[in-house]
Amino acid sequence: MDDCTFCKIAVGQAPGHRVLHDKATVAFLDIAPAAPGHTLVVPRTHARDIWDLPEEEHARVARMVHRVARLLKTALAPDGLTITHASGAAAGQDVFHFHTHVIPRWSGDGLRPKWASRRAPEEDLQAIQARIQAAR
Repeated sequence: MDDCTFCKIAVGQAPGHRVLHDKATVAFLDIAPAAPGHTLVVPRTHARDIWDLPEEEHARVARMVHRVARLLKTALAPDGLTITHASGAAAGQDVFHFHTHVIPRWSGDGLRPKWASRRAPEEDLQAIQARIQAAR
């Protein structure tokens, strides 16, 4: 895709601080990191979001995420790791090329989850489960 920054980084037409790559994926440092070592993993082929990404390509991204996680553990010795993805503007996606965030975490780093959760009533869970099962 001509105007996609992540496509340009993937093929070397735009700068990016690469940490790992293979024939299907590229992992590079986020230019606005939530924490030191915050890395993005993208497929080399353009896919707008999870719904546009073929399952096989998602598997390749997931394998690279795993490799990046191990590399960050060795290099930076974080206390933990957050792996996240958003599809669609409503979910917070702001670059429309599928990508997964791999964010090293340290105790007391001040990062908070993007949501506050509470236990759902059993009847709500059952109703959602029924809708999902009906869609299969």
